[in-house]
Amino acid sequence: MKRIEEIKPLLETPKRVVITMHQKPDADAMGSSLALYHYLRQKGHDVTVISPTNFPDFLIWMPGAKDVLDFESMQEKAFKALEGIDLLFCLDFNALYRTKSMEPYLTKMTCTKILIDHHLEPQPTFEYGVSDTSASSTAQLVYETIYKLGDEQYINEDMAQCIYAGTMTDTGSFRFASTSARVHRMVADLFDRGLKHEIIHSAIYDNFLENRLRFLGHSLLNRMEVYYEYNTAMIAIPYTDLKRFDLQTGDTEGVVNFLLSIQGIKLAVLIIDRHSEIKLSFRSKGDFDVNTFARKYFDGGGHFHASGGHSSETLDKTVEHFLEAIKENEEQLQ
Repeated sequence: MKRIEEIKPLLETPKRVVITMHQKPDADAMGSSLALYHYLRQKGHDVTVISPTNFPDFLIWMPGAKDVLDFESMQEKAFKALEGIDLLFCLDFNALYRTKSMEPYLTKMTCTKILIDHHLEPQPTFEYGVSDTSASSTAQLVYETIYKLGDEQYINEDMAQCIYAGTMTDTGSFRFASTSARVHRMVADLFDRGLKHEIIHSAIYDNFLENRLRFLGHSLLNRMEVYYEYNTAMIAIPYTDLKRFDLQTGDTEGVVNFLLSIQGIKLAVLIIDRHSEIKLSFRSKGDFDVNTFARKYFDGGGHFHASGGHSSETLDKTVEHFLEAIKENEEQLQ
């Protein structure tokens, strides 16, 4: 890839642009995409944001979120937006399969593809981009890209809210190791630009329905297993639980992090039967690399301390596979 700052000449005249993200976007995927959206619109570009799937209700508050197209439910509008575009920005993912049913269409497109991401091992698909695994979030990289382009004067309050939300959530409210001095310097700059952080915290963390809290209590009481001999904790959620508590997109976000609060736990996993496939979320502490673990055993990947995977087996078989995997990694988990 050519360096991200080399796109500057491409942005000097109005372009038709689409920004997309990974399926089931989180606050970083949505926040980074919308921050870029507001920036490019101020530059005079015709910009559309397309999410491959629906996204959680607790992200609707983000400035511009109501204009985002859901590819699965708004295909006609999405195809029209994609037709004849000049630039495709891909944010918070580095392989096109992460866009689910959008993948075959994006693969065939001949427009200039630009990557802004912080995951490991990007697919060799992009002509320009930044892939910085030391960054806390893709939202941070959007902020830094705007500075590299010499356009920091465009960072307004709407953009600051989106950037802060993406960074806050991907750093675990600024407690993960990725929370560097450069993150805090960025946040200080956002405060100087009018950011009101308490509103964002409330919008994301205090905006669930009662059933989500009851689901959390049920999961911790009845679905949690702790394997102290492997310093590992697991929650396995059957599809019946999703139906019983009427869970919506985003309701299981962050559940896996509760397991890491158990003393001595080094590896945490949330395994969910989503009916069409089994999804796994991994979190770790210390020197255990869940990116490598997810790639090896569950066709996944992500970050050193936070990754995902999937399985086409039953929930019980997937749990068995996971238990075999941690036994094989017993030495690293000590």
